[in-house]
Amino acid sequence: MRARRQAGAALAALLDLGAKQATVLRDGREVTVAADTLAVGDEFVIRPGEKVATDGVVIAGRSAVDASMLTGEPVPAEAGPGDVVTGGCVNVGGRLVVRATRVGADTQLAQMARLVTQAQAGKAQVQRLADRVSAVFVPVVLVIAVATLAGWLAAGGSAASAFTAAVAVLIIACPCAMGLATPTAILVGTGRGAQLGILIKGPEVLESTRRVDTIVLDKTGTVTTGQMTLAGVAAAPGVDERELLRYAGAVESASEHPIAAAITAGARARLATLVDRQPHSAVVTGPPSLTPPHAWPDVSDFSAEPGQGVSALVDGHAVLVGRLAWLADEWALVVPAELARTADEAEGKGQTATFAAWDGAVRGVLVVADTVKPSSPAAVSRLRAMGLRPVLLTGDNERAARAAASQVGIDEVIAGVLPADKLDVIKRLQDEGRTVAMAGDGVNDAAALAQADLGLAMGTGTDAAIEAADLTLVSGDLRLVPDAIELSRKTLKTIKGNLAWAFGYNVAAIPLAASGLLNPMIAAAAMAFSSVFVVTNSLRLRHFQPPHHPN
Repeated sequence: MRARRQAGAALAALLDLGAKQATVLRDGREVTVAADTLAVGDEFVIRPGEKVATDGVVIAGRSAVDASMLTGEPVPAEAGPGDVVTGGCVNVGGRLVVRATRVGADTQLAQMARLVTQAQAGKAQVQRLADRVSAVFVPVVLVIAVATLAGWLAAGGSAASAFTAAVAVLIIACPCAMGLATPTAILVGTGRGAQLGILIKGPEVLESTRRVDTIVLDKTGTVTTGQMTLAGVAAAPGVDERELLRYAGAVESASEHPIAAAITAGARARLATLVDRQPHSAVVTGPPSLTPPHAWPDVSDFSAEPGQGVSALVDGHAVLVGRLAWLADEWALVVPAELARTADEAEGKGQTATFAAWDGAVRGVLVVADTVKPSSPAAVSRLRAMGLRPVLLTGDNERAARAAASQVGIDEVIAGVLPADKLDVIKRLQDEGRTVAMAGDGVNDAAALAQADLGLAMGTGTDAAIEAADLTLVSGDLRLVPDAIELSRKTLKTIKGNLAWAFGYNVAAIPLAASGLLNPMIAAAAMAFSSVFVVTNSLRLRHFQPPHHPN
């Protein structure tokens, strides 16, 4: 019962992705209500930093919405009137007004909860085998008991001796241990998994983990963080890098966009590093606004063009930060050849190049990129040690995919795959004779996760991916993938050990009972011990400890 409660608590934490409150528009006023009281057609407000209360469509406002839980992609999508938003996504930009289209049990989060509950009612293949064997074993034991009684009477034994031997056969062969062998191990194993952030949807998953020989890993949000960081800065000839960082960081600090946040944070960190490297006697040159490094220059007349860039006045300079096409088309600016090459190289690696300009000239380029999760190399190493062949699957170009793969130790890369084609990749690997597991987090991974022999979904990812997967990893830590496979294999091994003990014990003890060498009271104690042994053996799974887990 404790294991069941713990498993339920972990599932509840996973489903806690939804908003708890919503700001509804009633007669022109904003009223705060519980999110679960929303009805279809209600109009509610989402401010920057708030979660979308329920599935709906935007009717007013424009903003960047972090839909990484839905798409698995690191760059938030621009949302405006007519665009659909999903409950649980985070508004990271401006104010939005949304009309609810699905509430309560119809939302994606509720559908996921329903699917998990249904899946947990299944039986493992090994348990079904035990059921079939027991269906034969019990009648056979009854026949043996009757034959023992008849045999003793026919051999001239007393009725008391004959009856005692027959009863001993029935007692020692009682299949309690067989009935406990599988469910106790599954209960304890799934409960321990829940404590570690691993949700095993159904017992049948255990069989799949034993056969898997290939693990396919989605890149964005699974191997990488899915969060943007400032990866590089290049200033045009004659431009001070500190000046570029200060102006670009100042303008972007007024924006709520995640790319802007990455540039702001990265610029602040780089400025601090540049100042630290200067000799104490050095004289800092440049505009007075460039010192101290921790304070941005004053920004005025800020304006944002959704999906394109931002502009503002900084220390009397008209500063623009945004996409190349926007600077060229809207502002007729020409990019220096050196900066264009830097941008091309960055985009060839799957990174995002953002240009900064002021006073009518492009002054530099800032490269923003997704980064590999610190835990990914260790996770891939463990997967290899377990005999699995890792494959990186991504829609990014070959160069970007190879760069990420080399950082985590993956040799086999399948790049440039459209979301609709991921399913075909899994099928192709299976046609090659491989038993494939896949780990992913986006809605575009859902079909592939369902097709794989074993699907593992990141709990930080989309509901669709979680629904399609066999195992759900509550956090985005890739090390949970080998943990989940190892725990599943240990649970299956425990089940088989329990069944081997139960069957072997009964088969060995029945002849002793039939020959009259086993007192019924001793047989009862021995039978009880077999059940205790099976339960105790299953409880050992509570002590399963991944190498990286602190508890």
